[in-house]
Amino acid sequence: MNLQTYQEVRPWARDIKERVATRNMPPWHLDKTIGIQTYENDRSLSEKQIRTIVEWVNEGAPFGDKKDLPPPKSWPDDSGWQYARVIGKQPDIIVTSAPLTIPAVGQDQWWKPISDVPVMEERWVRAVEMRPATLAGRKVTHHAVTMLVQYEPGNPDSVAGGDEGLLMEWSIGKSYDAYRADAGKLLLPGAKIRWDIHYHSVGEQITDHLELGIYLYPKGVKPKHRTRLSSPLAMYSKDDLDIPPNTITATQGFTRLRSAARIENFQPHMHLRGKAMAMQAILPDGTTEMLSYVDRFDFQWMNNYIYTDESAPVLPKGTILRITAWYDNTAANKYNPDPTQWVGYGDRTIDEMGEAFVNITNISDEEYAEWLAKHPRAGSHGAN
Repeated sequence: MNLQTYQEVRPWARDIKERVATRNMPPWHLDKTIGIQTYENDRSLSEKQIRTIVEWVNEGAPFGDKKDLPPPKSWPDDSGWQYARVIGKQPDIIVTSAPLTIPAVGQDQWWKPISDVPVMEERWVRAVEMRPATLAGRKVTHHAVTMLVQYEPGNPDSVAGGDEGLLMEWSIGKSYDAYRADAGKLLLPGAKIRWDIHYHSVGEQITDHLELGIYLYPKGVKPKHRTRLSSPLAMYSKDDLDIPPNTITATQGFTRLRSAARIENFQPHMHLRGKAMAMQAILPDGTTEMLSYVDRFDFQWMNNYIYTDESAPVLPKGTILRITAWYDNTAANKYNPDPTQWVGYGDRTIDEMGEAFVNITNISDEEYAEWLAKHPRAGSHGAN
């Protein structure tokens, strides 16, 4: 529905009240009582804003005084690159996947083409943005993941033709990943993009492809730190995910920081039974800090929670990131297609999975000590 004028909004007043009061809209599903609460892209409403909307509806949703009308809002063009509006320039490189035609009716499809990246020298990436190429493509694109494939001769963990890690994940509600001013990702000549695109049929035949916009630092600029995208829960959810019928089940994944690091974001990804997900830091001294807790995961909105420069957690070497995911396979879950079925890991929407896409920027022990001197650890960000 359109919600630009009073005449358009008024018929939906009671629905708006319900969605706002239950914090389902705007889509921001973090628990407000625990963990870090300051995010760069926070679109939630304040308690005062919620009370104002609820009271307005309770009073009959009156039009008000015409003289108080604000000027008509000028809406941005969403067809362009979103990060381009932030920095005032278009992507330096656009990589496209091979097109695929999705039939009107059919099984889910996973499209995994490989595309070349046109770089002739070492370059550093400041941001990446991914999107379906057309509006129609948004209907059939469930989500997409890109892996950067390149060989680094000086890296003992790198092998020819091997993935150098996740680059980005796109889903509804996600637009771009931008790195801190002192961080970026390395791009080498010969690099390729390995796509993993999940398509599903929607009742009409649609042909589409995905586009990856890469924003580069100026030539010769090398940021101080390198950022890598991790998914601490993925390997555990594949092996251990076992959700019996009519149950609420939890699974956990862990990753140990091999150096001090700054955590840049938290992006949960689950399917229809997804209920909640938490990211905690277990420090080397055994204390635990709750970083972020999404207590009302919504499959229809894959939010990426981006920490601010000040709120981004900085953790010492040896810290363990613990990701806990909860799944609701009961009749109380309105999205559950069949609570009588056992559910395991799978790529189909009716199967289940657990991913936590987290950008991690490695720093030195000396930099951590400097940070700690200015930000003494006062205990947990929330309950253990």
